Amino acid sequence: MDLIRLQLLRVEGEQPAPELDEYTKEQKTYHMALCIEAGLVDGVIRKDEIGHPNGTVAIRLTWKGHEFLDAARNDTVWKQALRHIKKAGVQVTLPLLEEVLKKAAKDVLGLP
Repeated sequence: MDLIRLQLLRVEGEQPAPELDEYTKEQKTYHMALCIEAGLVDGVIRKDEIGHPNGTVAIRLTWKGHEFLDAARNDTVWKQALRHIKKAGVQVTLPLLEEVLKKAAKDVLGLP
């Protein structure tokens, strides 16, 4: 999820651009393909002869991508949400992660 968040920030045009050097080309390609398939990014997925992604072109964030990124943008909220998920010891879906991020943002703001 960290890589997806960083990639969304890059597509949006965050300056300075988030650093992705710790990830392999394959990891970046696979996760951007997931972003495109999930409807977070408008883009193109290039596939190899057996259907695996081997390249992507990200054009822009979609409305859904902007909404997710707005919930995930703040480092404090992001880290709090990830701590909560790790503490629970569960895997989460994208919609569930969005809910956890919204709750973390409310907690930071002191809202019920």
